[in-house]
Amino acid sequence: MPPSASHAHVVTVALGDRSYDVHVGGGVRSRLDSVMPAGARRAAVITQAGVGWAVDSGLDQSVFTVADGEEAKSLSEAERLCRAMSQAGFTRSDVIVAVGGGVVTDLAGFVAAVYHRGMRYVSVATTLLAQVDAAIGGKTGVNLPEGKNLVGAFWQPHAVLCDTEMLATLPPRELRSGQGELAKYHFLTGDDLDALDTDERIAAAVRIKAEVVAADEREGGRRAILNYGHTLAHAIETAGRYDLRHGEAVAVGLVYAAEVAMRLGRIGSERVAAHRRVVSGYGLPDRLPAVFDDDELMALFGRDKKAVDGVTFVLDSDRGVEPVVGVPEAVQREALAAIR
Repeated sequence: MPPSASHAHVVTVALGDRSYDVHVGGGVRSRLDSVMPAGARRAAVITQAGVGWAVDSGLDQSVFTVADGEEAKSLSEAERLCRAMSQAGFTRSDVIVAVGGGVVTDLAGFVAAVYHRGMRYVSVATTLLAQVDAAIGGKTGVNLPEGKNLVGAFWQPHAVLCDTEMLATLPPRELRSGQGELAKYHFLTGDDLDALDTDERIAAAVRIKAEVVAADEREGGRRAILNYGHTLAHAIETAGRYDLRHGEAVAVGLVYAAEVAMRLGRIGSERVAAHRRVVSGYGLPDRLPAVFDDDELMALFGRDKKAVDGVTFVLDSDRGVEPVVGVPEAVQREALAAIR
């Protein structure tokens, strides 16, 4: 085990008999064989060609490569994987190892949830976006043409390894995409994340998410706060027509949510400025590209998974971040104008 891995942060997601540990630090991928579930004889390693990291599960393992990019998160790709695993003789007692970013962990986790009605899986998160968000919490799924993550399951991993050494190889925009999710955590806690180094900041984000997931595993209430900034972000991603990565869209969505909250009297202008400061500090956009039409975006708000009793926003306040319904259309439009 590399010396750096021996000093890793370990955060437990406390879910009773389904609890698991998230390991954060440089070199923790070397712990993979030690976190394999008991009784597993074979490992199906699901990854993408562009990931560029090989892992050793300590088991008899087969590697299944999926398409690069968001296109891999599809029902057809999930079916292809299930068929390939069936043809290779994988059973429910074996284990899936997801090696990659959020696309891989979402897809592999979904396959783990449905193959043989459920099997164990471990995630080796190779991107910042996966390490602070996608790989943790058990939300798995694939996309439909009508929207992101509309087909999925809650299926918790057996363990998660967040190897921060892997971040050094990320393209700058991929790193910024993760920083958009990391920016979100600045507003979900009273802690000063600015004062922490990279490993500590990631571990702090993981602790926040672990606590929220333990309290609300299936997003019946409090877990919705993890979607802070995502109402606009998901609309941007569904509308397409502009090259914004997920975290970049979330960054714009955070500022938009702050502008909405200020117009509802929930926060003041200083808090809006803090949102812009954090987002800009990560080198992320805080403005909405002109190519997006207000009417289209507002229609897409209604397709968001949070929209149970009408369009639901997650908004800041002096009580913290919380879901809010019934935001007047005029406020939504004014806030969009403020981030143009």
